[in-house]
Amino acid sequence: MATNTLISASSPSPTMASSLTGAASRFLPSATIAATSSSATTRLSLSSSSPSLKCLQSSPLLSHIFRYQKRSLVGTSSSGRFSTLASPKCAASDPDQLKSAREDIKELLKSTFCHPILVRLGWHDAGTYNKNIEEWPQRGGANGSLRFEVELKHGANAGLVNALKLLQPIKDKYANVTYADLFQLASATAIEEAGGPKLPMKYGRVDVSAPEECPEEGRLPDAGPPSPASHLRDVFYRMGLNDKEIVALSGAHTLGRSRPERSGWGKPETKYTKDGPGNPGGQSWTVQWLKFDNSYFKDIKERRDEDLLVLPTDAALFEDSSFKEYAEKYAVNQDVFFKDYAEAHAKLSNLGAKFDPPEGFSIDNTPTQGQPEKFVAAKYSTGKRELSDAMKQKIRAEYEGFGGSADKPLPTNYFLNIMIVIGVLAIVTSLLGN
Repeated sequence: MATNTLISASSPSPTMASSLTGAASRFLPSATIAATSSSATTRLSLSSSSPSLKCLQSSPLLSHIFRYQKRSLVGTSSSGRFSTLASPKCAASDPDQLKSAREDIKELLKSTFCHPILVRLGWHDAGTYNKNIEEWPQRGGANGSLRFEVELKHGANAGLVNALKLLQPIKDKYANVTYADLFQLASATAIEEAGGPKLPMKYGRVDVSAPEECPEEGRLPDAGPPSPASHLRDVFYRMGLNDKEIVALSGAHTLGRSRPERSGWGKPETKYTKDGPGNPGGQSWTVQWLKFDNSYFKDIKERRDEDLLVLPTDAALFEDSSFKEYAEKYAVNQDVFFKDYAEAHAKLSNLGAKFDPPEGFSIDNTPTQGQPEKFVAAKYSTGKRELSDAMKQKIRAEYEGFGGSADKPLPTNYFLNIMIVIGVLAIVTSLLGN
């Protein structure tokens, strides 16, 4: 398997920005064949006064990503490849900068149609999590490690350098936003702007500081394993996810295309992709591959259109009995799918992350939907009231008038009547007291 080179030192082609949607061979399953290598010499140039150096900004991207900055050559080897420079650890992201970054991401989505690749970027940064490892960052997860070249060269991450090139100007503009938060913010915003559900996200993720802290290759799912259902469970159970969450997350395949030259899967183009938007080509899972809905499950179930992609891991959702239960439900009920997807996506985005503050924080002004106000009885009660001695004596006299006494209970019907009388008197007493 060839490893994918980041980029040449030359400027990007005019079609590169418009083709970012096409780079969306996505997280579940991810591409397994990396992009072809480039022998061009690459350099990393940063300015020491650049905002990107204020807080964990030494991303191993190539020089033209920072073409608008002053050139100050940093850390190239004799062969022209990057040396992996460590960078200082970041504190939590600034909430106001996160909000502003979200607005910039929305504008980016409108101009480049890059929803699928941004979703994939966030998923691949978080999807390396291993619940069996307690130490951070060895456990993997959403920690910003995907910005380093060593992890970008993993086969499953082929093409994700294009997503980094899109987001780097936003990162430089908002220096107090960590890469880990930016990746998850971009992923969530892409889902919502494509028509998906509002996601209950939280922020404050801390970045890893050096490429040595990147996870080893092989933690992300494959597109065509020998036993697709077992493979999906092996990968996602390791993250602490269950069958329902696996199927719900698979529904994000409603977005994007697979390109055979990058992943080894799909057709070069179809009637749905030959005209873009963005760079034409690739094969999509759905007809409207920039709209987030439940059509993925409908199309996979019917399998009537040869121009729509069905990978072995897609087909497994209707072949495995446990997966099928949820896939069938999502195919007929989009509201249920949206609810389950929102919960699963938010859970995935938090995997392995170290938060500062530890509980994280929201950047939404309104409470997350589906979280009703907690009932507190004291808020609606006037407090306990004791009956006066006169009232107690009156009740005792009425009780004895019906034939009752301290050592002789009334028959059931009499007892019921006396309890009704007591209740009415108690209410009257309360009203008079007020």
